[in-house]
Amino acid sequence: MPEALDDQLIGQLVDRAKAGGIKLTGEGGLLQQLTKRLLESALEGEITDHLGHEKHERAADGNTRNGTRSKTVVTEVGPVEIEVPRDRTGSFEPQIVKKRQRRLTGVDEMVLSLSARGLTHGEISAHLAEVYGAEVSKTTISTITDKVIDGMNEWQNRPLDSVYPVLFIDCVHVKLRDGKVANRPIYVVLAVTVEGTREILGLWAGDGGEGAKYWLQVLTEIKNRGTEDVCMVVCDGLKGLPDAIGAVWPQAITQTCVVHLLRASFRYAARQDWDKISKALKPVYTAPTEDAATEWFLEFSDAWGGKYPAIVRLWENAWAEFVPFLQFDTEIRRVVCTTNAIESVNARIRKAVRSRGHFPNEQAAIKCVYMAVMSLDPTGQGRKRWSQRWKAALNAFEITFDGRLSAARR
Repeated sequence: MPEALDDQLIGQLVDRAKAGGIKLTGEGGLLQQLTKRLLESALEGEITDHLGHEKHERAADGNTRNGTRSKTVVTEVGPVEIEVPRDRTGSFEPQIVKKRQRRLTGVDEMVLSLSARGLTHGEISAHLAEVYGAEVSKTTISTITDKVIDGMNEWQNRPLDSVYPVLFIDCVHVKLRDGKVANRPIYVVLAVTVEGTREILGLWAGDGGEGAKYWLQVLTEIKNRGTEDVCMVVCDGLKGLPDAIGAVWPQAITQTCVVHLLRASFRYAARQDWDKISKALKPVYTAPTEDAATEWFLEFSDAWGGKYPAIVRLWENAWAEFVPFLQFDTEIRRVVCTTNAIESVNARIRKAVRSRGHFPNEQAAIKCVYMAVMSLDPTGQGRKRWSQRWKAALNAFEITFDGRLSAARR
């Protein structure tokens, strides 16, 4: 019956508001008035608890109510002016709307959510003014988003699992205004856990272009945070990267992303030949064995080597890191031959970064990327789909890598 009663009360409030010409939303609307009444009622309850007596009752210690002071707070339904009770000794510290607090937490959460989706501080300020009639400056928005930094630092230094079946590593570039605007790489490492879930291990801002030397520092940090073993690392064809991976985890297999190889191949070819080259290379990366892949690649070299020798040289240089996945079960092949797993993450990051144009410093860039990453799967449905997709592959990993995954579960 309480639910029916609540519905009845709500219906009565809405009917009375309509009859009195009161809007449901907006300035002076029903929601704004209800918010004001609820906040003031809660504050009245707090001061009663603090004083230990109701209104007009005698105070044992002499401390009594001492009127109210007006205060405007920004809420999810717009700015609301409330009356905050005071006590004679000034010892009352309200909690629901603290002293000097001008925004309810819901507004802060709204700002963080909008920022994570790529809106600039100016756009967020304009959105809050247009939709909620709330004046929130760009400086205030920056202060709100700065609150994530402590959590970000804790997240960046958290302990990691001892074993990961696969790491996908890549970097995205952002523009920093450090004297002059320049591109800087943000290194991203995505892991698949032994339970088949996705986990971002960290974000690192590098100098200059992407380099294997900096990747060595990143991977060493991951090892120092507890990751003793990785079965496979999927990456692009960056020179020196296999050596960096091998120096940190000698048993790890370095797998070059096939999609990166194809994209790099197209850069050397005329646009009208892309479809033909794609069809000619498909038998190479879908071959059942390494020997079969070699035969198909020799055929490709004979057909296209004269016109595009750079493509042939590209595949020859990447061959040692291209072929490892050919020895595995098709379930493993399907999920590790490309970096599609991390591309969706990078797409979200690029969307957030692109809308900002450039950043004043490294911390601002990392903060933006971190917030984008944290908002990847707000409902948790993506986590469930990801886990289902990896079940078959993890079973194959368990057999192929001879129980190395079981060590992480013990």
